[in-house]
Amino acid sequence: MHDIPDIKPRWAEDLPEPPKWVSHGESLLVDTPWMRVTRHPATAPTGAAADYQVVRPKNVGTGVLPLHEDGTVTLVGQHRFALMRYSWEMPEGGAPMDEDPFDAVRRELAEEAGLAAEHWRAALDVDLSNSITDERAMTWVAWGLSAVPVDPDPTEVIVAARVPFRDLLAEIERGAVRDSLTVATAYKAYHMAREGELPAALARAMLGA
Repeated sequence: MHDIPDIKPRWAEDLPEPPKWVSHGESLLVDTPWMRVTRHPATAPTGAAADYQVVRPKNVGTGVLPLHEDGTVTLVGQHRFALMRYSWEMPEGGAPMDEDPFDAVRRELAEEAGLAAEHWRAALDVDLSNSITDERAMTWVAWGLSAVPVDPDPTEVIVAARVPFRDLLAEIERGAVRDSLTVATAYKAYHMAREGELPAALARAMLGA
């Protein structure tokens, strides 16, 4: 499930193979339950010698944008330690490498937002900050929502808010919603609604048409 196919953009299919980075070994700098940091003597594509460090998370990031039939979405707010500021996001979490990310994201939707969804559609499969980490994230949009008990992580104090989809886009543009997975998935959901990839009534409600 976690294998990533090597798919080239169509415009690159006939281009010559570019030079690659070469790793000459690996040493472990940090090892926690959530990530490793590895150090590599390396040769750059230019032939220059390099000393490279890579952050390697032990989970695949997951997230889901819950779409209600009236064109609203459920977001969750919590204080994030690394940034030391409050963040409004779609429900998100991590899937251990031996777990199907789809199972993990369904669990996060219930635990953080108190929702289950009848319909799911894959939105994104992306690399995050690929100069320093091999972290991968997968996101979905979901609809046909129903309420279930919430069960947040013991470290989380979460507030849920249900807001119009267009308000989410406006707050992204204003810089009030900054979480990268939420921003990217919201724009992908907008594209899906515009391109007929979501049910027509749902798309009309999301777009205010």
